[in-house]
Amino acid sequence: MDITTDEVNTTAAVIFDRNEAVETPPEDDCCPICFSSFTVPCRGNCGHWYCGSCILQYWNYAAVSKPCKCPMCVRHITMLSPEASLQQRQEQEVKEVLAKIRRYNRLFVGGLTGFLQKLKELPLLLKRMVWHMMDPDTNTLYFHEVRIFAMLMSTLYTAAEFSFIPTGGFRIVTVFDYTAIAMILILRVVGIYRRRRLAQRVRHTAAAEPEPE
Repeated sequence: MDITTDEVNTTAAVIFDRNEAVETPPEDDCCPICFSSFTVPCRGNCGHWYCGSCILQYWNYAAVSKPCKCPMCVRHITMLSPEASLQQRQEQEVKEVLAKIRRYNRLFVGGLTGFLQKLKELPLLLKRMVWHMMDPDTNTLYFHEVRIFAMLMSTLYTAAEFSFIPTGGFRIVTVFDYTAIAMILILRVVGIYRRRRLAQRVRHTAAAEPEPE
């Protein structure tokens, strides 16, 4: 497995370097997300420029397992190419953004390499999926993905000949499926509750502030 992981990282690094931008963003342009001057500018494979941190943050609110869509042309961004001069920058913030860009590119490089990288990043993807399911502002509940995962878990449970889960007369596949649906709904309810608690806290904080004389 170590060899496979090294091959994934090496292949992604080669692709990353090969597609690295050689030009700079237009001088009279700005990031279309934050509308400010470019910070760690990078270009999508669609040709549009963004701040590295802005486009990565934009992806954080997109589908977990898919590349984000360009806010300008709606094409999927499968490769982010930072400005070439950034490779010589030594600031910690720049290094962190470049590392995240490389990680993003490895996820969506495609083929077997991209699939293996997704397996490697599975904890991150699952964490993001849970947060998305708790977010009341998103319409994606990942019913399809979670139910497929539940089906795989039920298959493993049956193959291992376990019997510690009470089924109540239902098939084990049905039990896992209903459990997955219940988990999705519970996470959404928890997310709505957290949002309401946060709104109440903000109102209380605003009411407690003294009025200016």
